Amino acid sequence: MRNLLFMLLIVAQSAGAQNADPKLSQADALFESGEFQKAREAYSSALSSDPGNLNAMLQRALTSSILGDYEGAVVDYSSVLAKQPRHVYSYISRGSALNKLKRFDEALADFNQALSIEPENEEAYNNRGWAKNGLGLTKDACDDWKVSKKLGNAEAPIILRNNRCK
Repeated sequence: MRNLLFMLLIVAQSAGAQNADPKLSQADALFESGEFQKAREAYSSALSSDPGNLNAMLQRALTSSILGDYEGAVVDYSSVLAKQPRHVYSYISRGSALNKLKRFDEALADFNQALSIEPENEEAYNNRGWAKNGLGLTKDACDDWKVSKKLGNAEAPIILRNNRCK
């Protein structure tokens, strides 16, 4: 999970490398040092200066998820998607937050959207499996986890075994 968080930070930073906003740089430094509450405040400050800053929005969403504020994450990922409707990782991340909120139907829609854009995304299959599992669709969940395994998800064998998928 921690590797995924830092990968998302790197993706967000590289997407806006031309942005030399010192508030955003400060927020990123706080994030990298694990000071997530302060980082979220700093991302909010960067957004108050530049409300359209997608990097700050993505990072605040991620930081909100880390802090357990899944509603806040959903709001920020939705804002990113309003501006970039093909941003696969925002669909996956928003869907994951929706899973945490037990809003499985909405999460399922996000994972389906991510897969319509990137059909071989192992993370989308994995997380869609959890949404289906939450809806009581165990066989369908197992099918998604099997695809995720085939696509290289190292956690999928454990998930399949723990959920008694055949």
